[in-house]
Amino acid sequence: MPRKSVKAELKTTPINEASKECTARSRKRKADVDVYLQDPDEVVTEMTKKKQCRTQACWSQATGCTSPCRRTPTPDDEVEEPGLVLSQYAFRNLCGTPARSSPLPVLCWANKEDVWNNLLKKDKAYSRDMHFMERHPQLQPKMRVILLDWLIEVCEVYKLHRETFYLAQDLFDRYMATQTNVLKTRLQLIGISALFIAAKLEEIYPPKVHQFAYVSDGACTEDEILSMELIIMKELKWSLSPLTSISWLNIYMQVAYLKDSGEVLIPQYPQATFVQIAELLDVCVLDVKCLEFSYSMLAASALFHFSSVELVEKVSGFQWSDMERCVKWMVPFAMSIREVGSSGLKTFKGISVDDLHNIQTHAPYLDWLEKAYSYQLVDVERSQRSPVPSCVLTPPPSSEKPELPSS
Repeated sequence: MPRKSVKAELKTTPINEASKECTARSRKRKADVDVYLQDPDEVVTEMTKKKQCRTQACWSQATGCTSPCRRTPTPDDEVEEPGLVLSQYAFRNLCGTPARSSPLPVLCWANKEDVWNNLLKKDKAYSRDMHFMERHPQLQPKMRVILLDWLIEVCEVYKLHRETFYLAQDLFDRYMATQTNVLKTRLQLIGISALFIAAKLEEIYPPKVHQFAYVSDGACTEDEILSMELIIMKELKWSLSPLTSISWLNIYMQVAYLKDSGEVLIPQYPQATFVQIAELLDVCVLDVKCLEFSYSMLAASALFHFSSVELVEKVSGFQWSDMERCVKWMVPFAMSIREVGSSGLKTFKGISVDDLHNIQTHAPYLDWLEKAYSYQLVDVERSQRSPVPSCVLTPPPSSEKPELPSS
């Protein structure tokens, strides 16, 4: 068609037809907009109808199933298996029910069962090996004792907390369990590096690396400590936050002396009693056999020697059958401390009175440990014959003991 005729056709197009076309388009756009601006109640109704139709297509009463929760059949199925009726099964906690009931009071900031379950999970997550010394032929158990005793001295010099030392002890033991044939010349470097890591995790103002190098008397340089720090953390796969035995002791003591459930986070127990039990734990962790027991078990057994079975079962959730072996193993260590007596609460310049019991102090632990070994040879048969060892340490006065609930 010639161009002129096309132009003529366009010119002769009626104006009213163009306006009708625009009106139709605008109406169509309005209809589209109305779809998006549909009433929310109508949308929910339509979605509900669709879901009901889909569900009815998947099952029916004729198939013999009593619940829509069944496996959708496929064309490959020759024989239809009976569907799984969920109502026949009771839902259980997939995380497992703790074997120890929670002794915690009602908490206003969290569920006490959840808090207790998390504590138990962490206690089981960090495993230890009491036979790790067998992987190092050049090392003797006595070397571990001397090293840990020296770390306690360093903690007292720099006024580090008890949790810092116990964390360092845990890091050291778990790292050594991952290694083989460690030379005794490297032992001090590993120990001071573990304490360096623990101090940075626990202390508000941890000592500097040059201070840790200084206390080693030139045996460890700053670069060696920094290098060993990275090696330890990599070998432990950055699992650096166990719940140590001193932390468990703090929990047990707080529950035992609790007076106001709203003040569960504020210590209410006597500091002197806590220090006595902590010193018993200090002696016990020097022995490599302590790794055979969990940290919560060690703390509960130490508390037993200052209280009673009823109190320990109440605050820890353990039964006597659970902790009997650990309590009997701890008897010689407790007897050695009973002979010499507790060193008492020490004061430190710059440390508040409320925090004195948390500072790690040093005592003649090597002498106490030697006495404990001598008691093991003499009293092992007597402790095995006794169904429940008597409280070998002086318990706190009756006025300081918590009142036990009447059975």
